[in-house]
Amino acid sequence: MLHAVFDTNVLVSALLSSHDDAATVQVVVKLLAGEVTPLYSNDIFKEYRDVLHRPKFRFDPAVVDDLLSAVHLFGIQVDPVPTGEKLPDMKDLPFYEVVMEKRKEGAYLITGNTKHFPQKRFIVTPAEFLQIIRENS
Repeated sequence: MLHAVFDTNVLVSALLSSHDDAATVQVVVKLLAGEVTPLYSNDIFKEYRDVLHRPKFRFDPAVVDDLLSAVHLFGIQVDPVPTGEKLPDMKDLPFYEVVMEKRKEGAYLITGNTKHFPQKRFIVTPAEFLQIIRENS
């Protein structure tokens, strides 16, 4: 089973998409089906809750609650050790620190903004993560 930290932008993009074949939608479907173990911290979960409930997105609260419940049900809460890493957007640090905490288990960070993170082979786009899933099947 693959473990992954989902950047909030991936969840937002999936919920905004009207295309079932979009990579963001497909990786979130894998999460909802229990095929990918999401990794999160208290800070990440709070960001998910806050961002996905923003009025500007107009997401159905029941859909958001189902997604957050799936993260809790299938996920692993991580209390990461600070890395001291400096990122272009320091709000992304919780995502990086969680993936670094679980790198020995082969964790990935899935993001739509790879430029916000160091260039590492485990920091991938949704499309790249789908390819990794296919290769591990």
